[in-house]
Amino acid sequence: MSELTARIQDPMTLEEAIAMQHRLVDAFRKEFNGQEQLQAGDYGVVGGLNRPRYTAKVERVLASFFGAEEAALVRGAGTGAIRLSLMAAARPGDEVVMHKPPVYPTTDVTLESLGLKRVYIDLNNPNEIRRVVGPSTRVVYIQHTYQLEDDNYTVSGVVEAVRSTGFRPAVIADDNYAAMKFPLIGCQLGADLSAFSIFKILGPEGVGCVVGKTSYLEKIRQFNYSGGSQVQGPEAMDALRALVHAPVTTAVTMQVTREIYHRLIADPLPGVRAHRANIQGPHLVLEFDQPIADRVLEEAWQLGALPHPVGAESRYELAPLFYRMSATYRSRDPEGARYRIRIVPMRAGADTVLDILRQALDGARRR
Repeated sequence: MSELTARIQDPMTLEEAIAMQHRLVDAFRKEFNGQEQLQAGDYGVVGGLNRPRYTAKVERVLASFFGAEEAALVRGAGTGAIRLSLMAAARPGDEVVMHKPPVYPTTDVTLESLGLKRVYIDLNNPNEIRRVVGPSTRVVYIQHTYQLEDDNYTVSGVVEAVRSTGFRPAVIADDNYAAMKFPLIGCQLGADLSAFSIFKILGPEGVGCVVGKTSYLEKIRQFNYSGGSQVQGPEAMDALRALVHAPVTTAVTMQVTREIYHRLIADPLPGVRAHRANIQGPHLVLEFDQPIADRVLEEAWQLGALPHPVGAESRYELAPLFYRMSATYRSRDPEGARYRIRIVPMRAGADTVLDILRQALDGARRR
């Protein structure tokens, strides 16, 4: 497994994350006066807005922050944001060009239920993008973070190749695992829409976000006209307050990830190789010299490590996550998955992660 960290945008440094936090707070105070900032938010479908006033204000903050025409808070977290983006850009039977690996199961359900025709290509190859994208292409779908270790495309590079064809399909970026972790999201890199989960980055359960061009956001608002579809004012305020904290919190996690990696390189554990990867977001991959991955995980869970994610880096994930390899990886290399695990430090420090790892290895090897 190769070192992947430099192949896409590097995750933000702590200094960059602090600057991002400050920019978001500045956008917040320009939309909300001091008294409003201390309010919980309103409920209901307000005439002329068709959503709560505070929800509309939060959406204006997010549009300004991301430098986009519009933003919408939606139900269904990241999956809901992707579904609504595709609904706004395509109709049943339309052609969607997307990367060759299997998509996430939740996205697969969306594509199937919307009756979209998938055309799989290699997004790493600009010439293939130019060859395939044509007059029948309605959407080009890009996952900002990678599913395969040999991927090397960038969102901006894909957008450039698509635009060079002279055709104008909607470019939709799945920014789950990327928003508030990398300096820019898809719509800031040329995509028409960015879709991501706020629940994945410290926000309230079930809230997602779509950011981008007004023509598509207006359709999304039409889909969500009913009161029950609205993200209510208190949820919107909760989401915005969470996003203020997300850049620095996730940057600290990345700083700890780098520290663990360098400590394992400088002082390796017997029978363990450490890698950094940007598959589904930055994390550590540990490769063992024996097929003991499942046993290591079971031992780690008994020591207080998390056995599965809740969101990705949600507000509920405090202890480090010790987790199996992704479904995409397991489908491609089921035998290799017996030798590898993923670790995300979450809110823990390097000493905690390494302590759990050492004890879990000892326990696994004794079994």
